[in-house]
Amino acid sequence: MTTLIPVILAGGKGERFWPVSRLERPKQFLCLDGSDRSLLQATADRLLPLAGGWDNLWVVTAAHLAEGVREQLPHLPTANLLVEPMGRDTAPAVAWSTLEVAQRHGPEALLGFFPADHWIADTDAFAQTIRGAADLAMAQNAIATLGITPSYAATGYGYIEQGDPVGTYESLTAYRVSRFTEKPDAKTAETFIASGRFSWNSGMFVFPAQVMLKELKTHAPELINPILAQGVEAYPNLTKLSIDYAVMEHTDRAYVMPVAFGWDDLGDWNAVERLLKKPEDKNVDLATHLALDTEGSIVYATDPDEVVVTIGLEDVVIVRDGQATLVVHKDRTQDIKKAVQRLGAEARWQHLL
Repeated sequence: MTTLIPVILAGGKGERFWPVSRLERPKQFLCLDGSDRSLLQATADRLLPLAGGWDNLWVVTAAHLAEGVREQLPHLPTANLLVEPMGRDTAPAVAWSTLEVAQRHGPEALLGFFPADHWIADTDAFAQTIRGAADLAMAQNAIATLGITPSYAATGYGYIEQGDPVGTYESLTAYRVSRFTEKPDAKTAETFIASGRFSWNSGMFVFPAQVMLKELKTHAPELINPILAQGVEAYPNLTKLSIDYAVMEHTDRAYVMPVAFGWDDLGDWNAVERLLKKPEDKNVDLATHLALDTEGSIVYATDPDEVVVTIGLEDVVIVRDGQATLVVHKDRTQDIKKAVQRLGAEARWQHLL
């Protein structure tokens, strides 16, 4: 396999993990799976063997998170940390990172992009998949995407429909992408699953630099041309744009490799239950929790000396961090983002963001 240059996308906010996730300490800096490694550190751990060491691992992040990245990944070379002055979604991050890598390693350089906040169960299967995606990308001049084999009719993920098969790489079958679709309603998601032709869009992809740069020039010249001319200085004038909208929904170079290595994008507190709850557990306790007739709940506290007592509760999330406490029903965790926006609208609460 050609040497892979993995790029970790580490600029997200993680607002649905408030109050533990804050502006200066978003979810990628947190340990949410019961281990002593943050999501960012675990992502780097998975990618380092594929990169052949720290010299080939890159991270792109937001200006206010750069110091946190340096603290969490002290071995990351300074030149491999790309700091965006402001968030402009994934397309500018991919475009700028690809240009920087191509300038250092040449236009044939093979890049992979990986969100910093994913949980992967089987790291060996993950490595095999990335090797296969790299071989696919090189053989087909492809943007190889990883499609997660769906385990249920999720409405919170985008979907990828597979077209004709194009070969087998590392024992995994690859397909042309027929189409990308946005988050469907429940009925549509069930139709997707029943067809057997759809996978979840993981947001992970591998490509030769020159392929992505060509597709950006074709489908998003308003994005790539200012970056070509000004580099990171172009950011203030760029429009927020995801790489899916900018390129993936338009390109004919997209291929998908459906995979199953145990994956979760840790979108909100319910993900902690999916990762950690055992059949015999009534609750998921990441705190000192005294429960009386409480079940199906998630309790988290950053201070191990703090005791949380619950009585007669079911299916709630309780999170304690400093001066902030969250209590929410498990089926309303998507609304935490709305609550954070309300907090940010009032000066008296902005210190809690």
